[in-house]
Amino acid sequence: MRRAVRAWPAAAVVIAALGCAPAAPAAVATLKSRVKMSDGVSLQATVTGQAPLVARPVIVEFSPYGAGSGTTYDGPAYNYLLVQIRGTGDSDGSFDALGNRTQRDVVDTLRWACHRPWSDRRLGLNGFSASAITVYNSLRLRLPCVRTAVLRSGTFDLYRDLLWPGGVSNAIPGLGVLGLIGAPAAAATPGHLERNPVSSLDSAIGLTNAGLSGGVEHQTLDAWWRERRFHGDVNHLPILMLDSFFDVESRGAFQAYQRLRRDGARLLVVGAHDGAPDGTDDGNGATKAWFNHHLLGARNGIRRGPRVQLLMADGDREDYLAGKYVRYDATNWPVPRTSWISLWPSALRSGAGHSVNDGSLLRRRPASSTTQSYAAIPSDPGMSDQPNTAIVGPDGVNQAAQAFPMLTETELAEPLALTYTTPPLRSDLLSAGPAALDVRLSSTTSETAIWAVIADVWPDGSSHPVATGRLLSAYPRIDRRRSLVDAHGNVVQPYGVYSAKSDTPGGTERTYQVEFWPIGNRFKRGHRVRLVILGASAASKASAPAVNTVRLGGAMASRLLLPVLAGR
Repeated sequence: MRRAVRAWPAAAVVIAALGCAPAAPAAVATLKSRVKMSDGVSLQATVTGQAPLVARPVIVEFSPYGAGSGTTYDGPAYNYLLVQIRGTGDSDGSFDALGNRTQRDVVDTLRWACHRPWSDRRLGLNGFSASAITVYNSLRLRLPCVRTAVLRSGTFDLYRDLLWPGGVSNAIPGLGVLGLIGAPAAAATPGHLERNPVSSLDSAIGLTNAGLSGGVEHQTLDAWWRERRFHGDVNHLPILMLDSFFDVESRGAFQAYQRLRRDGARLLVVGAHDGAPDGTDDGNGATKAWFNHHLLGARNGIRRGPRVQLLMADGDREDYLAGKYVRYDATNWPVPRTSWISLWPSALRSGAGHSVNDGSLLRRRPASSTTQSYAAIPSDPGMSDQPNTAIVGPDGVNQAAQAFPMLTETELAEPLALTYTTPPLRSDLLSAGPAALDVRLSSTTSETAIWAVIADVWPDGSSHPVATGRLLSAYPRIDRRRSLVDAHGNVVQPYGVYSAKSDTPGGTERTYQVEFWPIGNRFKRGHRVRLVILGASAASKASAPAVNTVRLGGAMASRLLLPVLAGR
């Protein structure tokens, strides 16, 4: 996915840093080619570079967003190849960005590019979101001449990481993606009709089928979805992964790093769809150094740096983007020696919340058991849904939040929510890693979206969301073998089982383990940690209104497992 067609020069900006600017403006050459795939379908490919187009290392990007997207020329060190994937832009065929056919297209195109006169047989892959996903899914095949990759954002498992997080339909972003892909394809219709009239129909059918299949027909994580995700890297490429803690696809990069770190992967958490903090270079310097080392042989020390570099929030997403962040370097993710503390929701009033219950969040399990209820109706995404808010942040939301901070704080959503808040912290608490909510819950409906937010409560009482957890109540099971378990045996990153639903009659109480996508935030001294349990974001597919009831204390107590870095 992309923030917007006009904004995705972000990928181009990343590539812009790769070449060294010449002393005087140099002529740029552009060569457009139709590349025939092994099944006869032709794709549109455009290579740019300093004239003349002699053999150089080539940066390759596979994009569904048409001409002018993704990789473009900026500097003489490399040639830059943009390939419009099948069924998009000016390429023929039926769209299926995640399927086996597109993965074979990647191999066919790379084999072709490797032997062009403008290629010296050293290829590097660049990807941002959709183009990164294409690369992740294609790594299971041998990729000719490829030596490295830089992948920003993108999903490791599209079902879990974007379209159905926790089994909850993330409908609005999914429709937005199809719209952004379909617009360039529609604009290319005259060329299609002149060259291959059937291709326009193929493209339209492919996009329609993708929307219906991913959003309607395959609601569970079935064989169709299992085919369209990461299946390993037979190439053992060293990959630089970039992302943000607030990104709409943040989970994918963290999961990919863990799977590929033995091949020399690096993780830089600096920014993605939501932009990067002011005063940073958006990861451009690291990108330049990475490609220069792996494609040009530069001895620039990029491999001696920290494996994981985290730019964490300092209490608020908007302040993070304004340049107020905490940097933390580590040797791995999750950060070694991280501990997960148990915070127990309690009916004891905190005196700090604006909710129907104003509960407390305690370090000790409440001895007595009780229940509290809330109305599960759609909530404002700006207050409950940081991943989807962040993707449209650069399109005016960030500016609006600066003028009207409550648009992206939780206070206005709290009167219909349950909140549980700690006392003021006696010292800074640096939280980085996956988090989890073990919640004992019943609902008046057979199926409800369990939605939770971790917020940083400032001394002035304002409450700033820093992480989101989501789970459809029809999926109570987890795969413990694939879950992350801490030293005490607690599941701190549950790996949900979404292959089949298990609805229950209204009023049935069950325990659910809700995954929060990675959090990276410093809760400063005097601030508080707040857990907000409320109705699902309005950016997700609406479920029937319900009254949900949470059990607190006793043997079946609910609790939040929050990661804390060592020494904090």
